[in-house]
Amino acid sequence: MDALAPFRFTHFITVQPDDIDALNHANNVRYVQWVQDTAGAHWLAATPAEEQPNYVWVVREHHIRYLAPALLGDELRCTTWVAKMEGVTSQRHVRIERTADGKLLCEAETQWVLLDPKTMRPMRITPEVAARVWEAV
Repeated sequence: MDALAPFRFTHFITVQPDDIDALNHANNVRYVQWVQDTAGAHWLAATPAEEQPNYVWVVREHHIRYLAPALLGDELRCTTWVAKMEGVTSQRHVRIERTADGKLLCEAETQWVLLDPKTMRPMRITPEVAARVWEAV
């Protein structure tokens, strides 16, 4: 399923006072939340509301590179795409950039596992499910 060019989904976040830590920049834990929120926003935009309860995505592992700080009030462009879907897993990338200057602040790769909501056990990603995130929304 990784032969197609992945669709890139983008949304925007503004750094809030609650995001700022003792070093006066966005706390690293916030980046993890933004990575998850970006993936979730993509899935919700790509999946009809009536079908969303049929799937549960959970994180198996995150790899995050922090490259520069986000500061209070910064608008951030969060872009995600799925690089690979295979079996029960999805490999997703997220880039977080400051919109004012295009500076790359963070890159993340996350492996997600699709679960059956009734059994909470991994379930195979069907071509129909994969098509949702490979097509423009």
